[in-house]
Amino acid sequence: MGTSRRQSSLSKSIQSALTREPDQFKKTALGKLIAFFSVYRIKLVRHEKKVFEQLRQDVWQFDEDEYKGSFHTTRGQPPLKAMGDLGYSGSTFFSTLDAHFLVKSLPRHFEYSFFEGDLLQPYYEYMSEHPDSLLVWITDYIIAPYVSLGTIFGCTPARHIIMENALCGKDEDPAAERWETYDLKPIDYFYPERDLVPEPLVSEGTLSKLADTFNDKLRLWRADYEKFWKSIQDDTKFLQDANAVDYSLFLVRIPASSEPTVRGRASPWRIGLLSADGRWKYRASVLDFFYARHKLQAQALSGVVQTFNVIGRQGPMTITTTPSEYREKFLAMIEELIEVH
Repeated sequence: MGTSRRQSSLSKSIQSALTREPDQFKKTALGKLIAFFSVYRIKLVRHEKKVFEQLRQDVWQFDEDEYKGSFHTTRGQPPLKAMGDLGYSGSTFFSTLDAHFLVKSLPRHFEYSFFEGDLLQPYYEYMSEHPDSLLVWITDYIIAPYVSLGTIFGCTPARHIIMENALCGKDEDPAAERWETYDLKPIDYFYPERDLVPEPLVSEGTLSKLADTFNDKLRLWRADYEKFWKSIQDDTKFLQDANAVDYSLFLVRIPASSEPTVRGRASPWRIGLLSADGRWKYRASVLDFFYARHKLQAQALSGVVQTFNVIGRQGPMTITTTPSEYREKFLAMIEELIEVH
């Protein structure tokens, strides 16, 4: 009951932030006082609204009315669909009812402080110059402008990214059951979250997502491969320069006969690139690039894990690697997946 209430209240807060006109929100002393005693239904607002508007409209060519429509609901419908446990971070996940966009919370300080303080402006500039980038398209960022009891005690996350859903169009596809998804990282790393966290705190479903493998090949024509390889090199160089590690490649394999729809700019790896053998379409994006080596919590945890590794000899770890080493292994993993025709 508590979880259901929390999800319902949070989804309404998120919807309000995305559908409210900016001049309808004003910071007042009374507003701060009321907000402080909120536990689940907290006040949220768009952060850097103009930045994300320019990305959506000028770079990715989304229709703004369609975008807003994804977050509007009719009477009796839930604002957003709550999704299951998808990771260790304590993140809350929602999907819009039309499945075009996902909402992911950033509850950990070292993640959102990195995104807000270090990555947001470079991300905007990079995506503006690379409109077909494989980095996940973040279309909005909403935050709590007031401190509340809910955020203080960790009941309700205060920061959320809105991003495109790589599975949009699946629900309407007659061949939906044949869609396959893979969350790929270099598998020779030791994951402290998996190997150090006591088992009762982590579900088997979450554990199984960490070392996902693709036991096949991405069969690409030479021209498609060269464009893809150039893009993935540029994207990972951007992440390396930002000091990011632990990102992953989210791969979706769709039957070639399927024609799922997407909105906005028709980049090949968004709409589904046809494989060289004509059997599949591929979608791909780079996700979860909010872990920076220079953030304090990451450095502290690295020290703990390094000490553990001296005793346990578990091998290289995502949080003790360097951005350049992680990029090298990430690119090697992807190159191993590809078969060029």
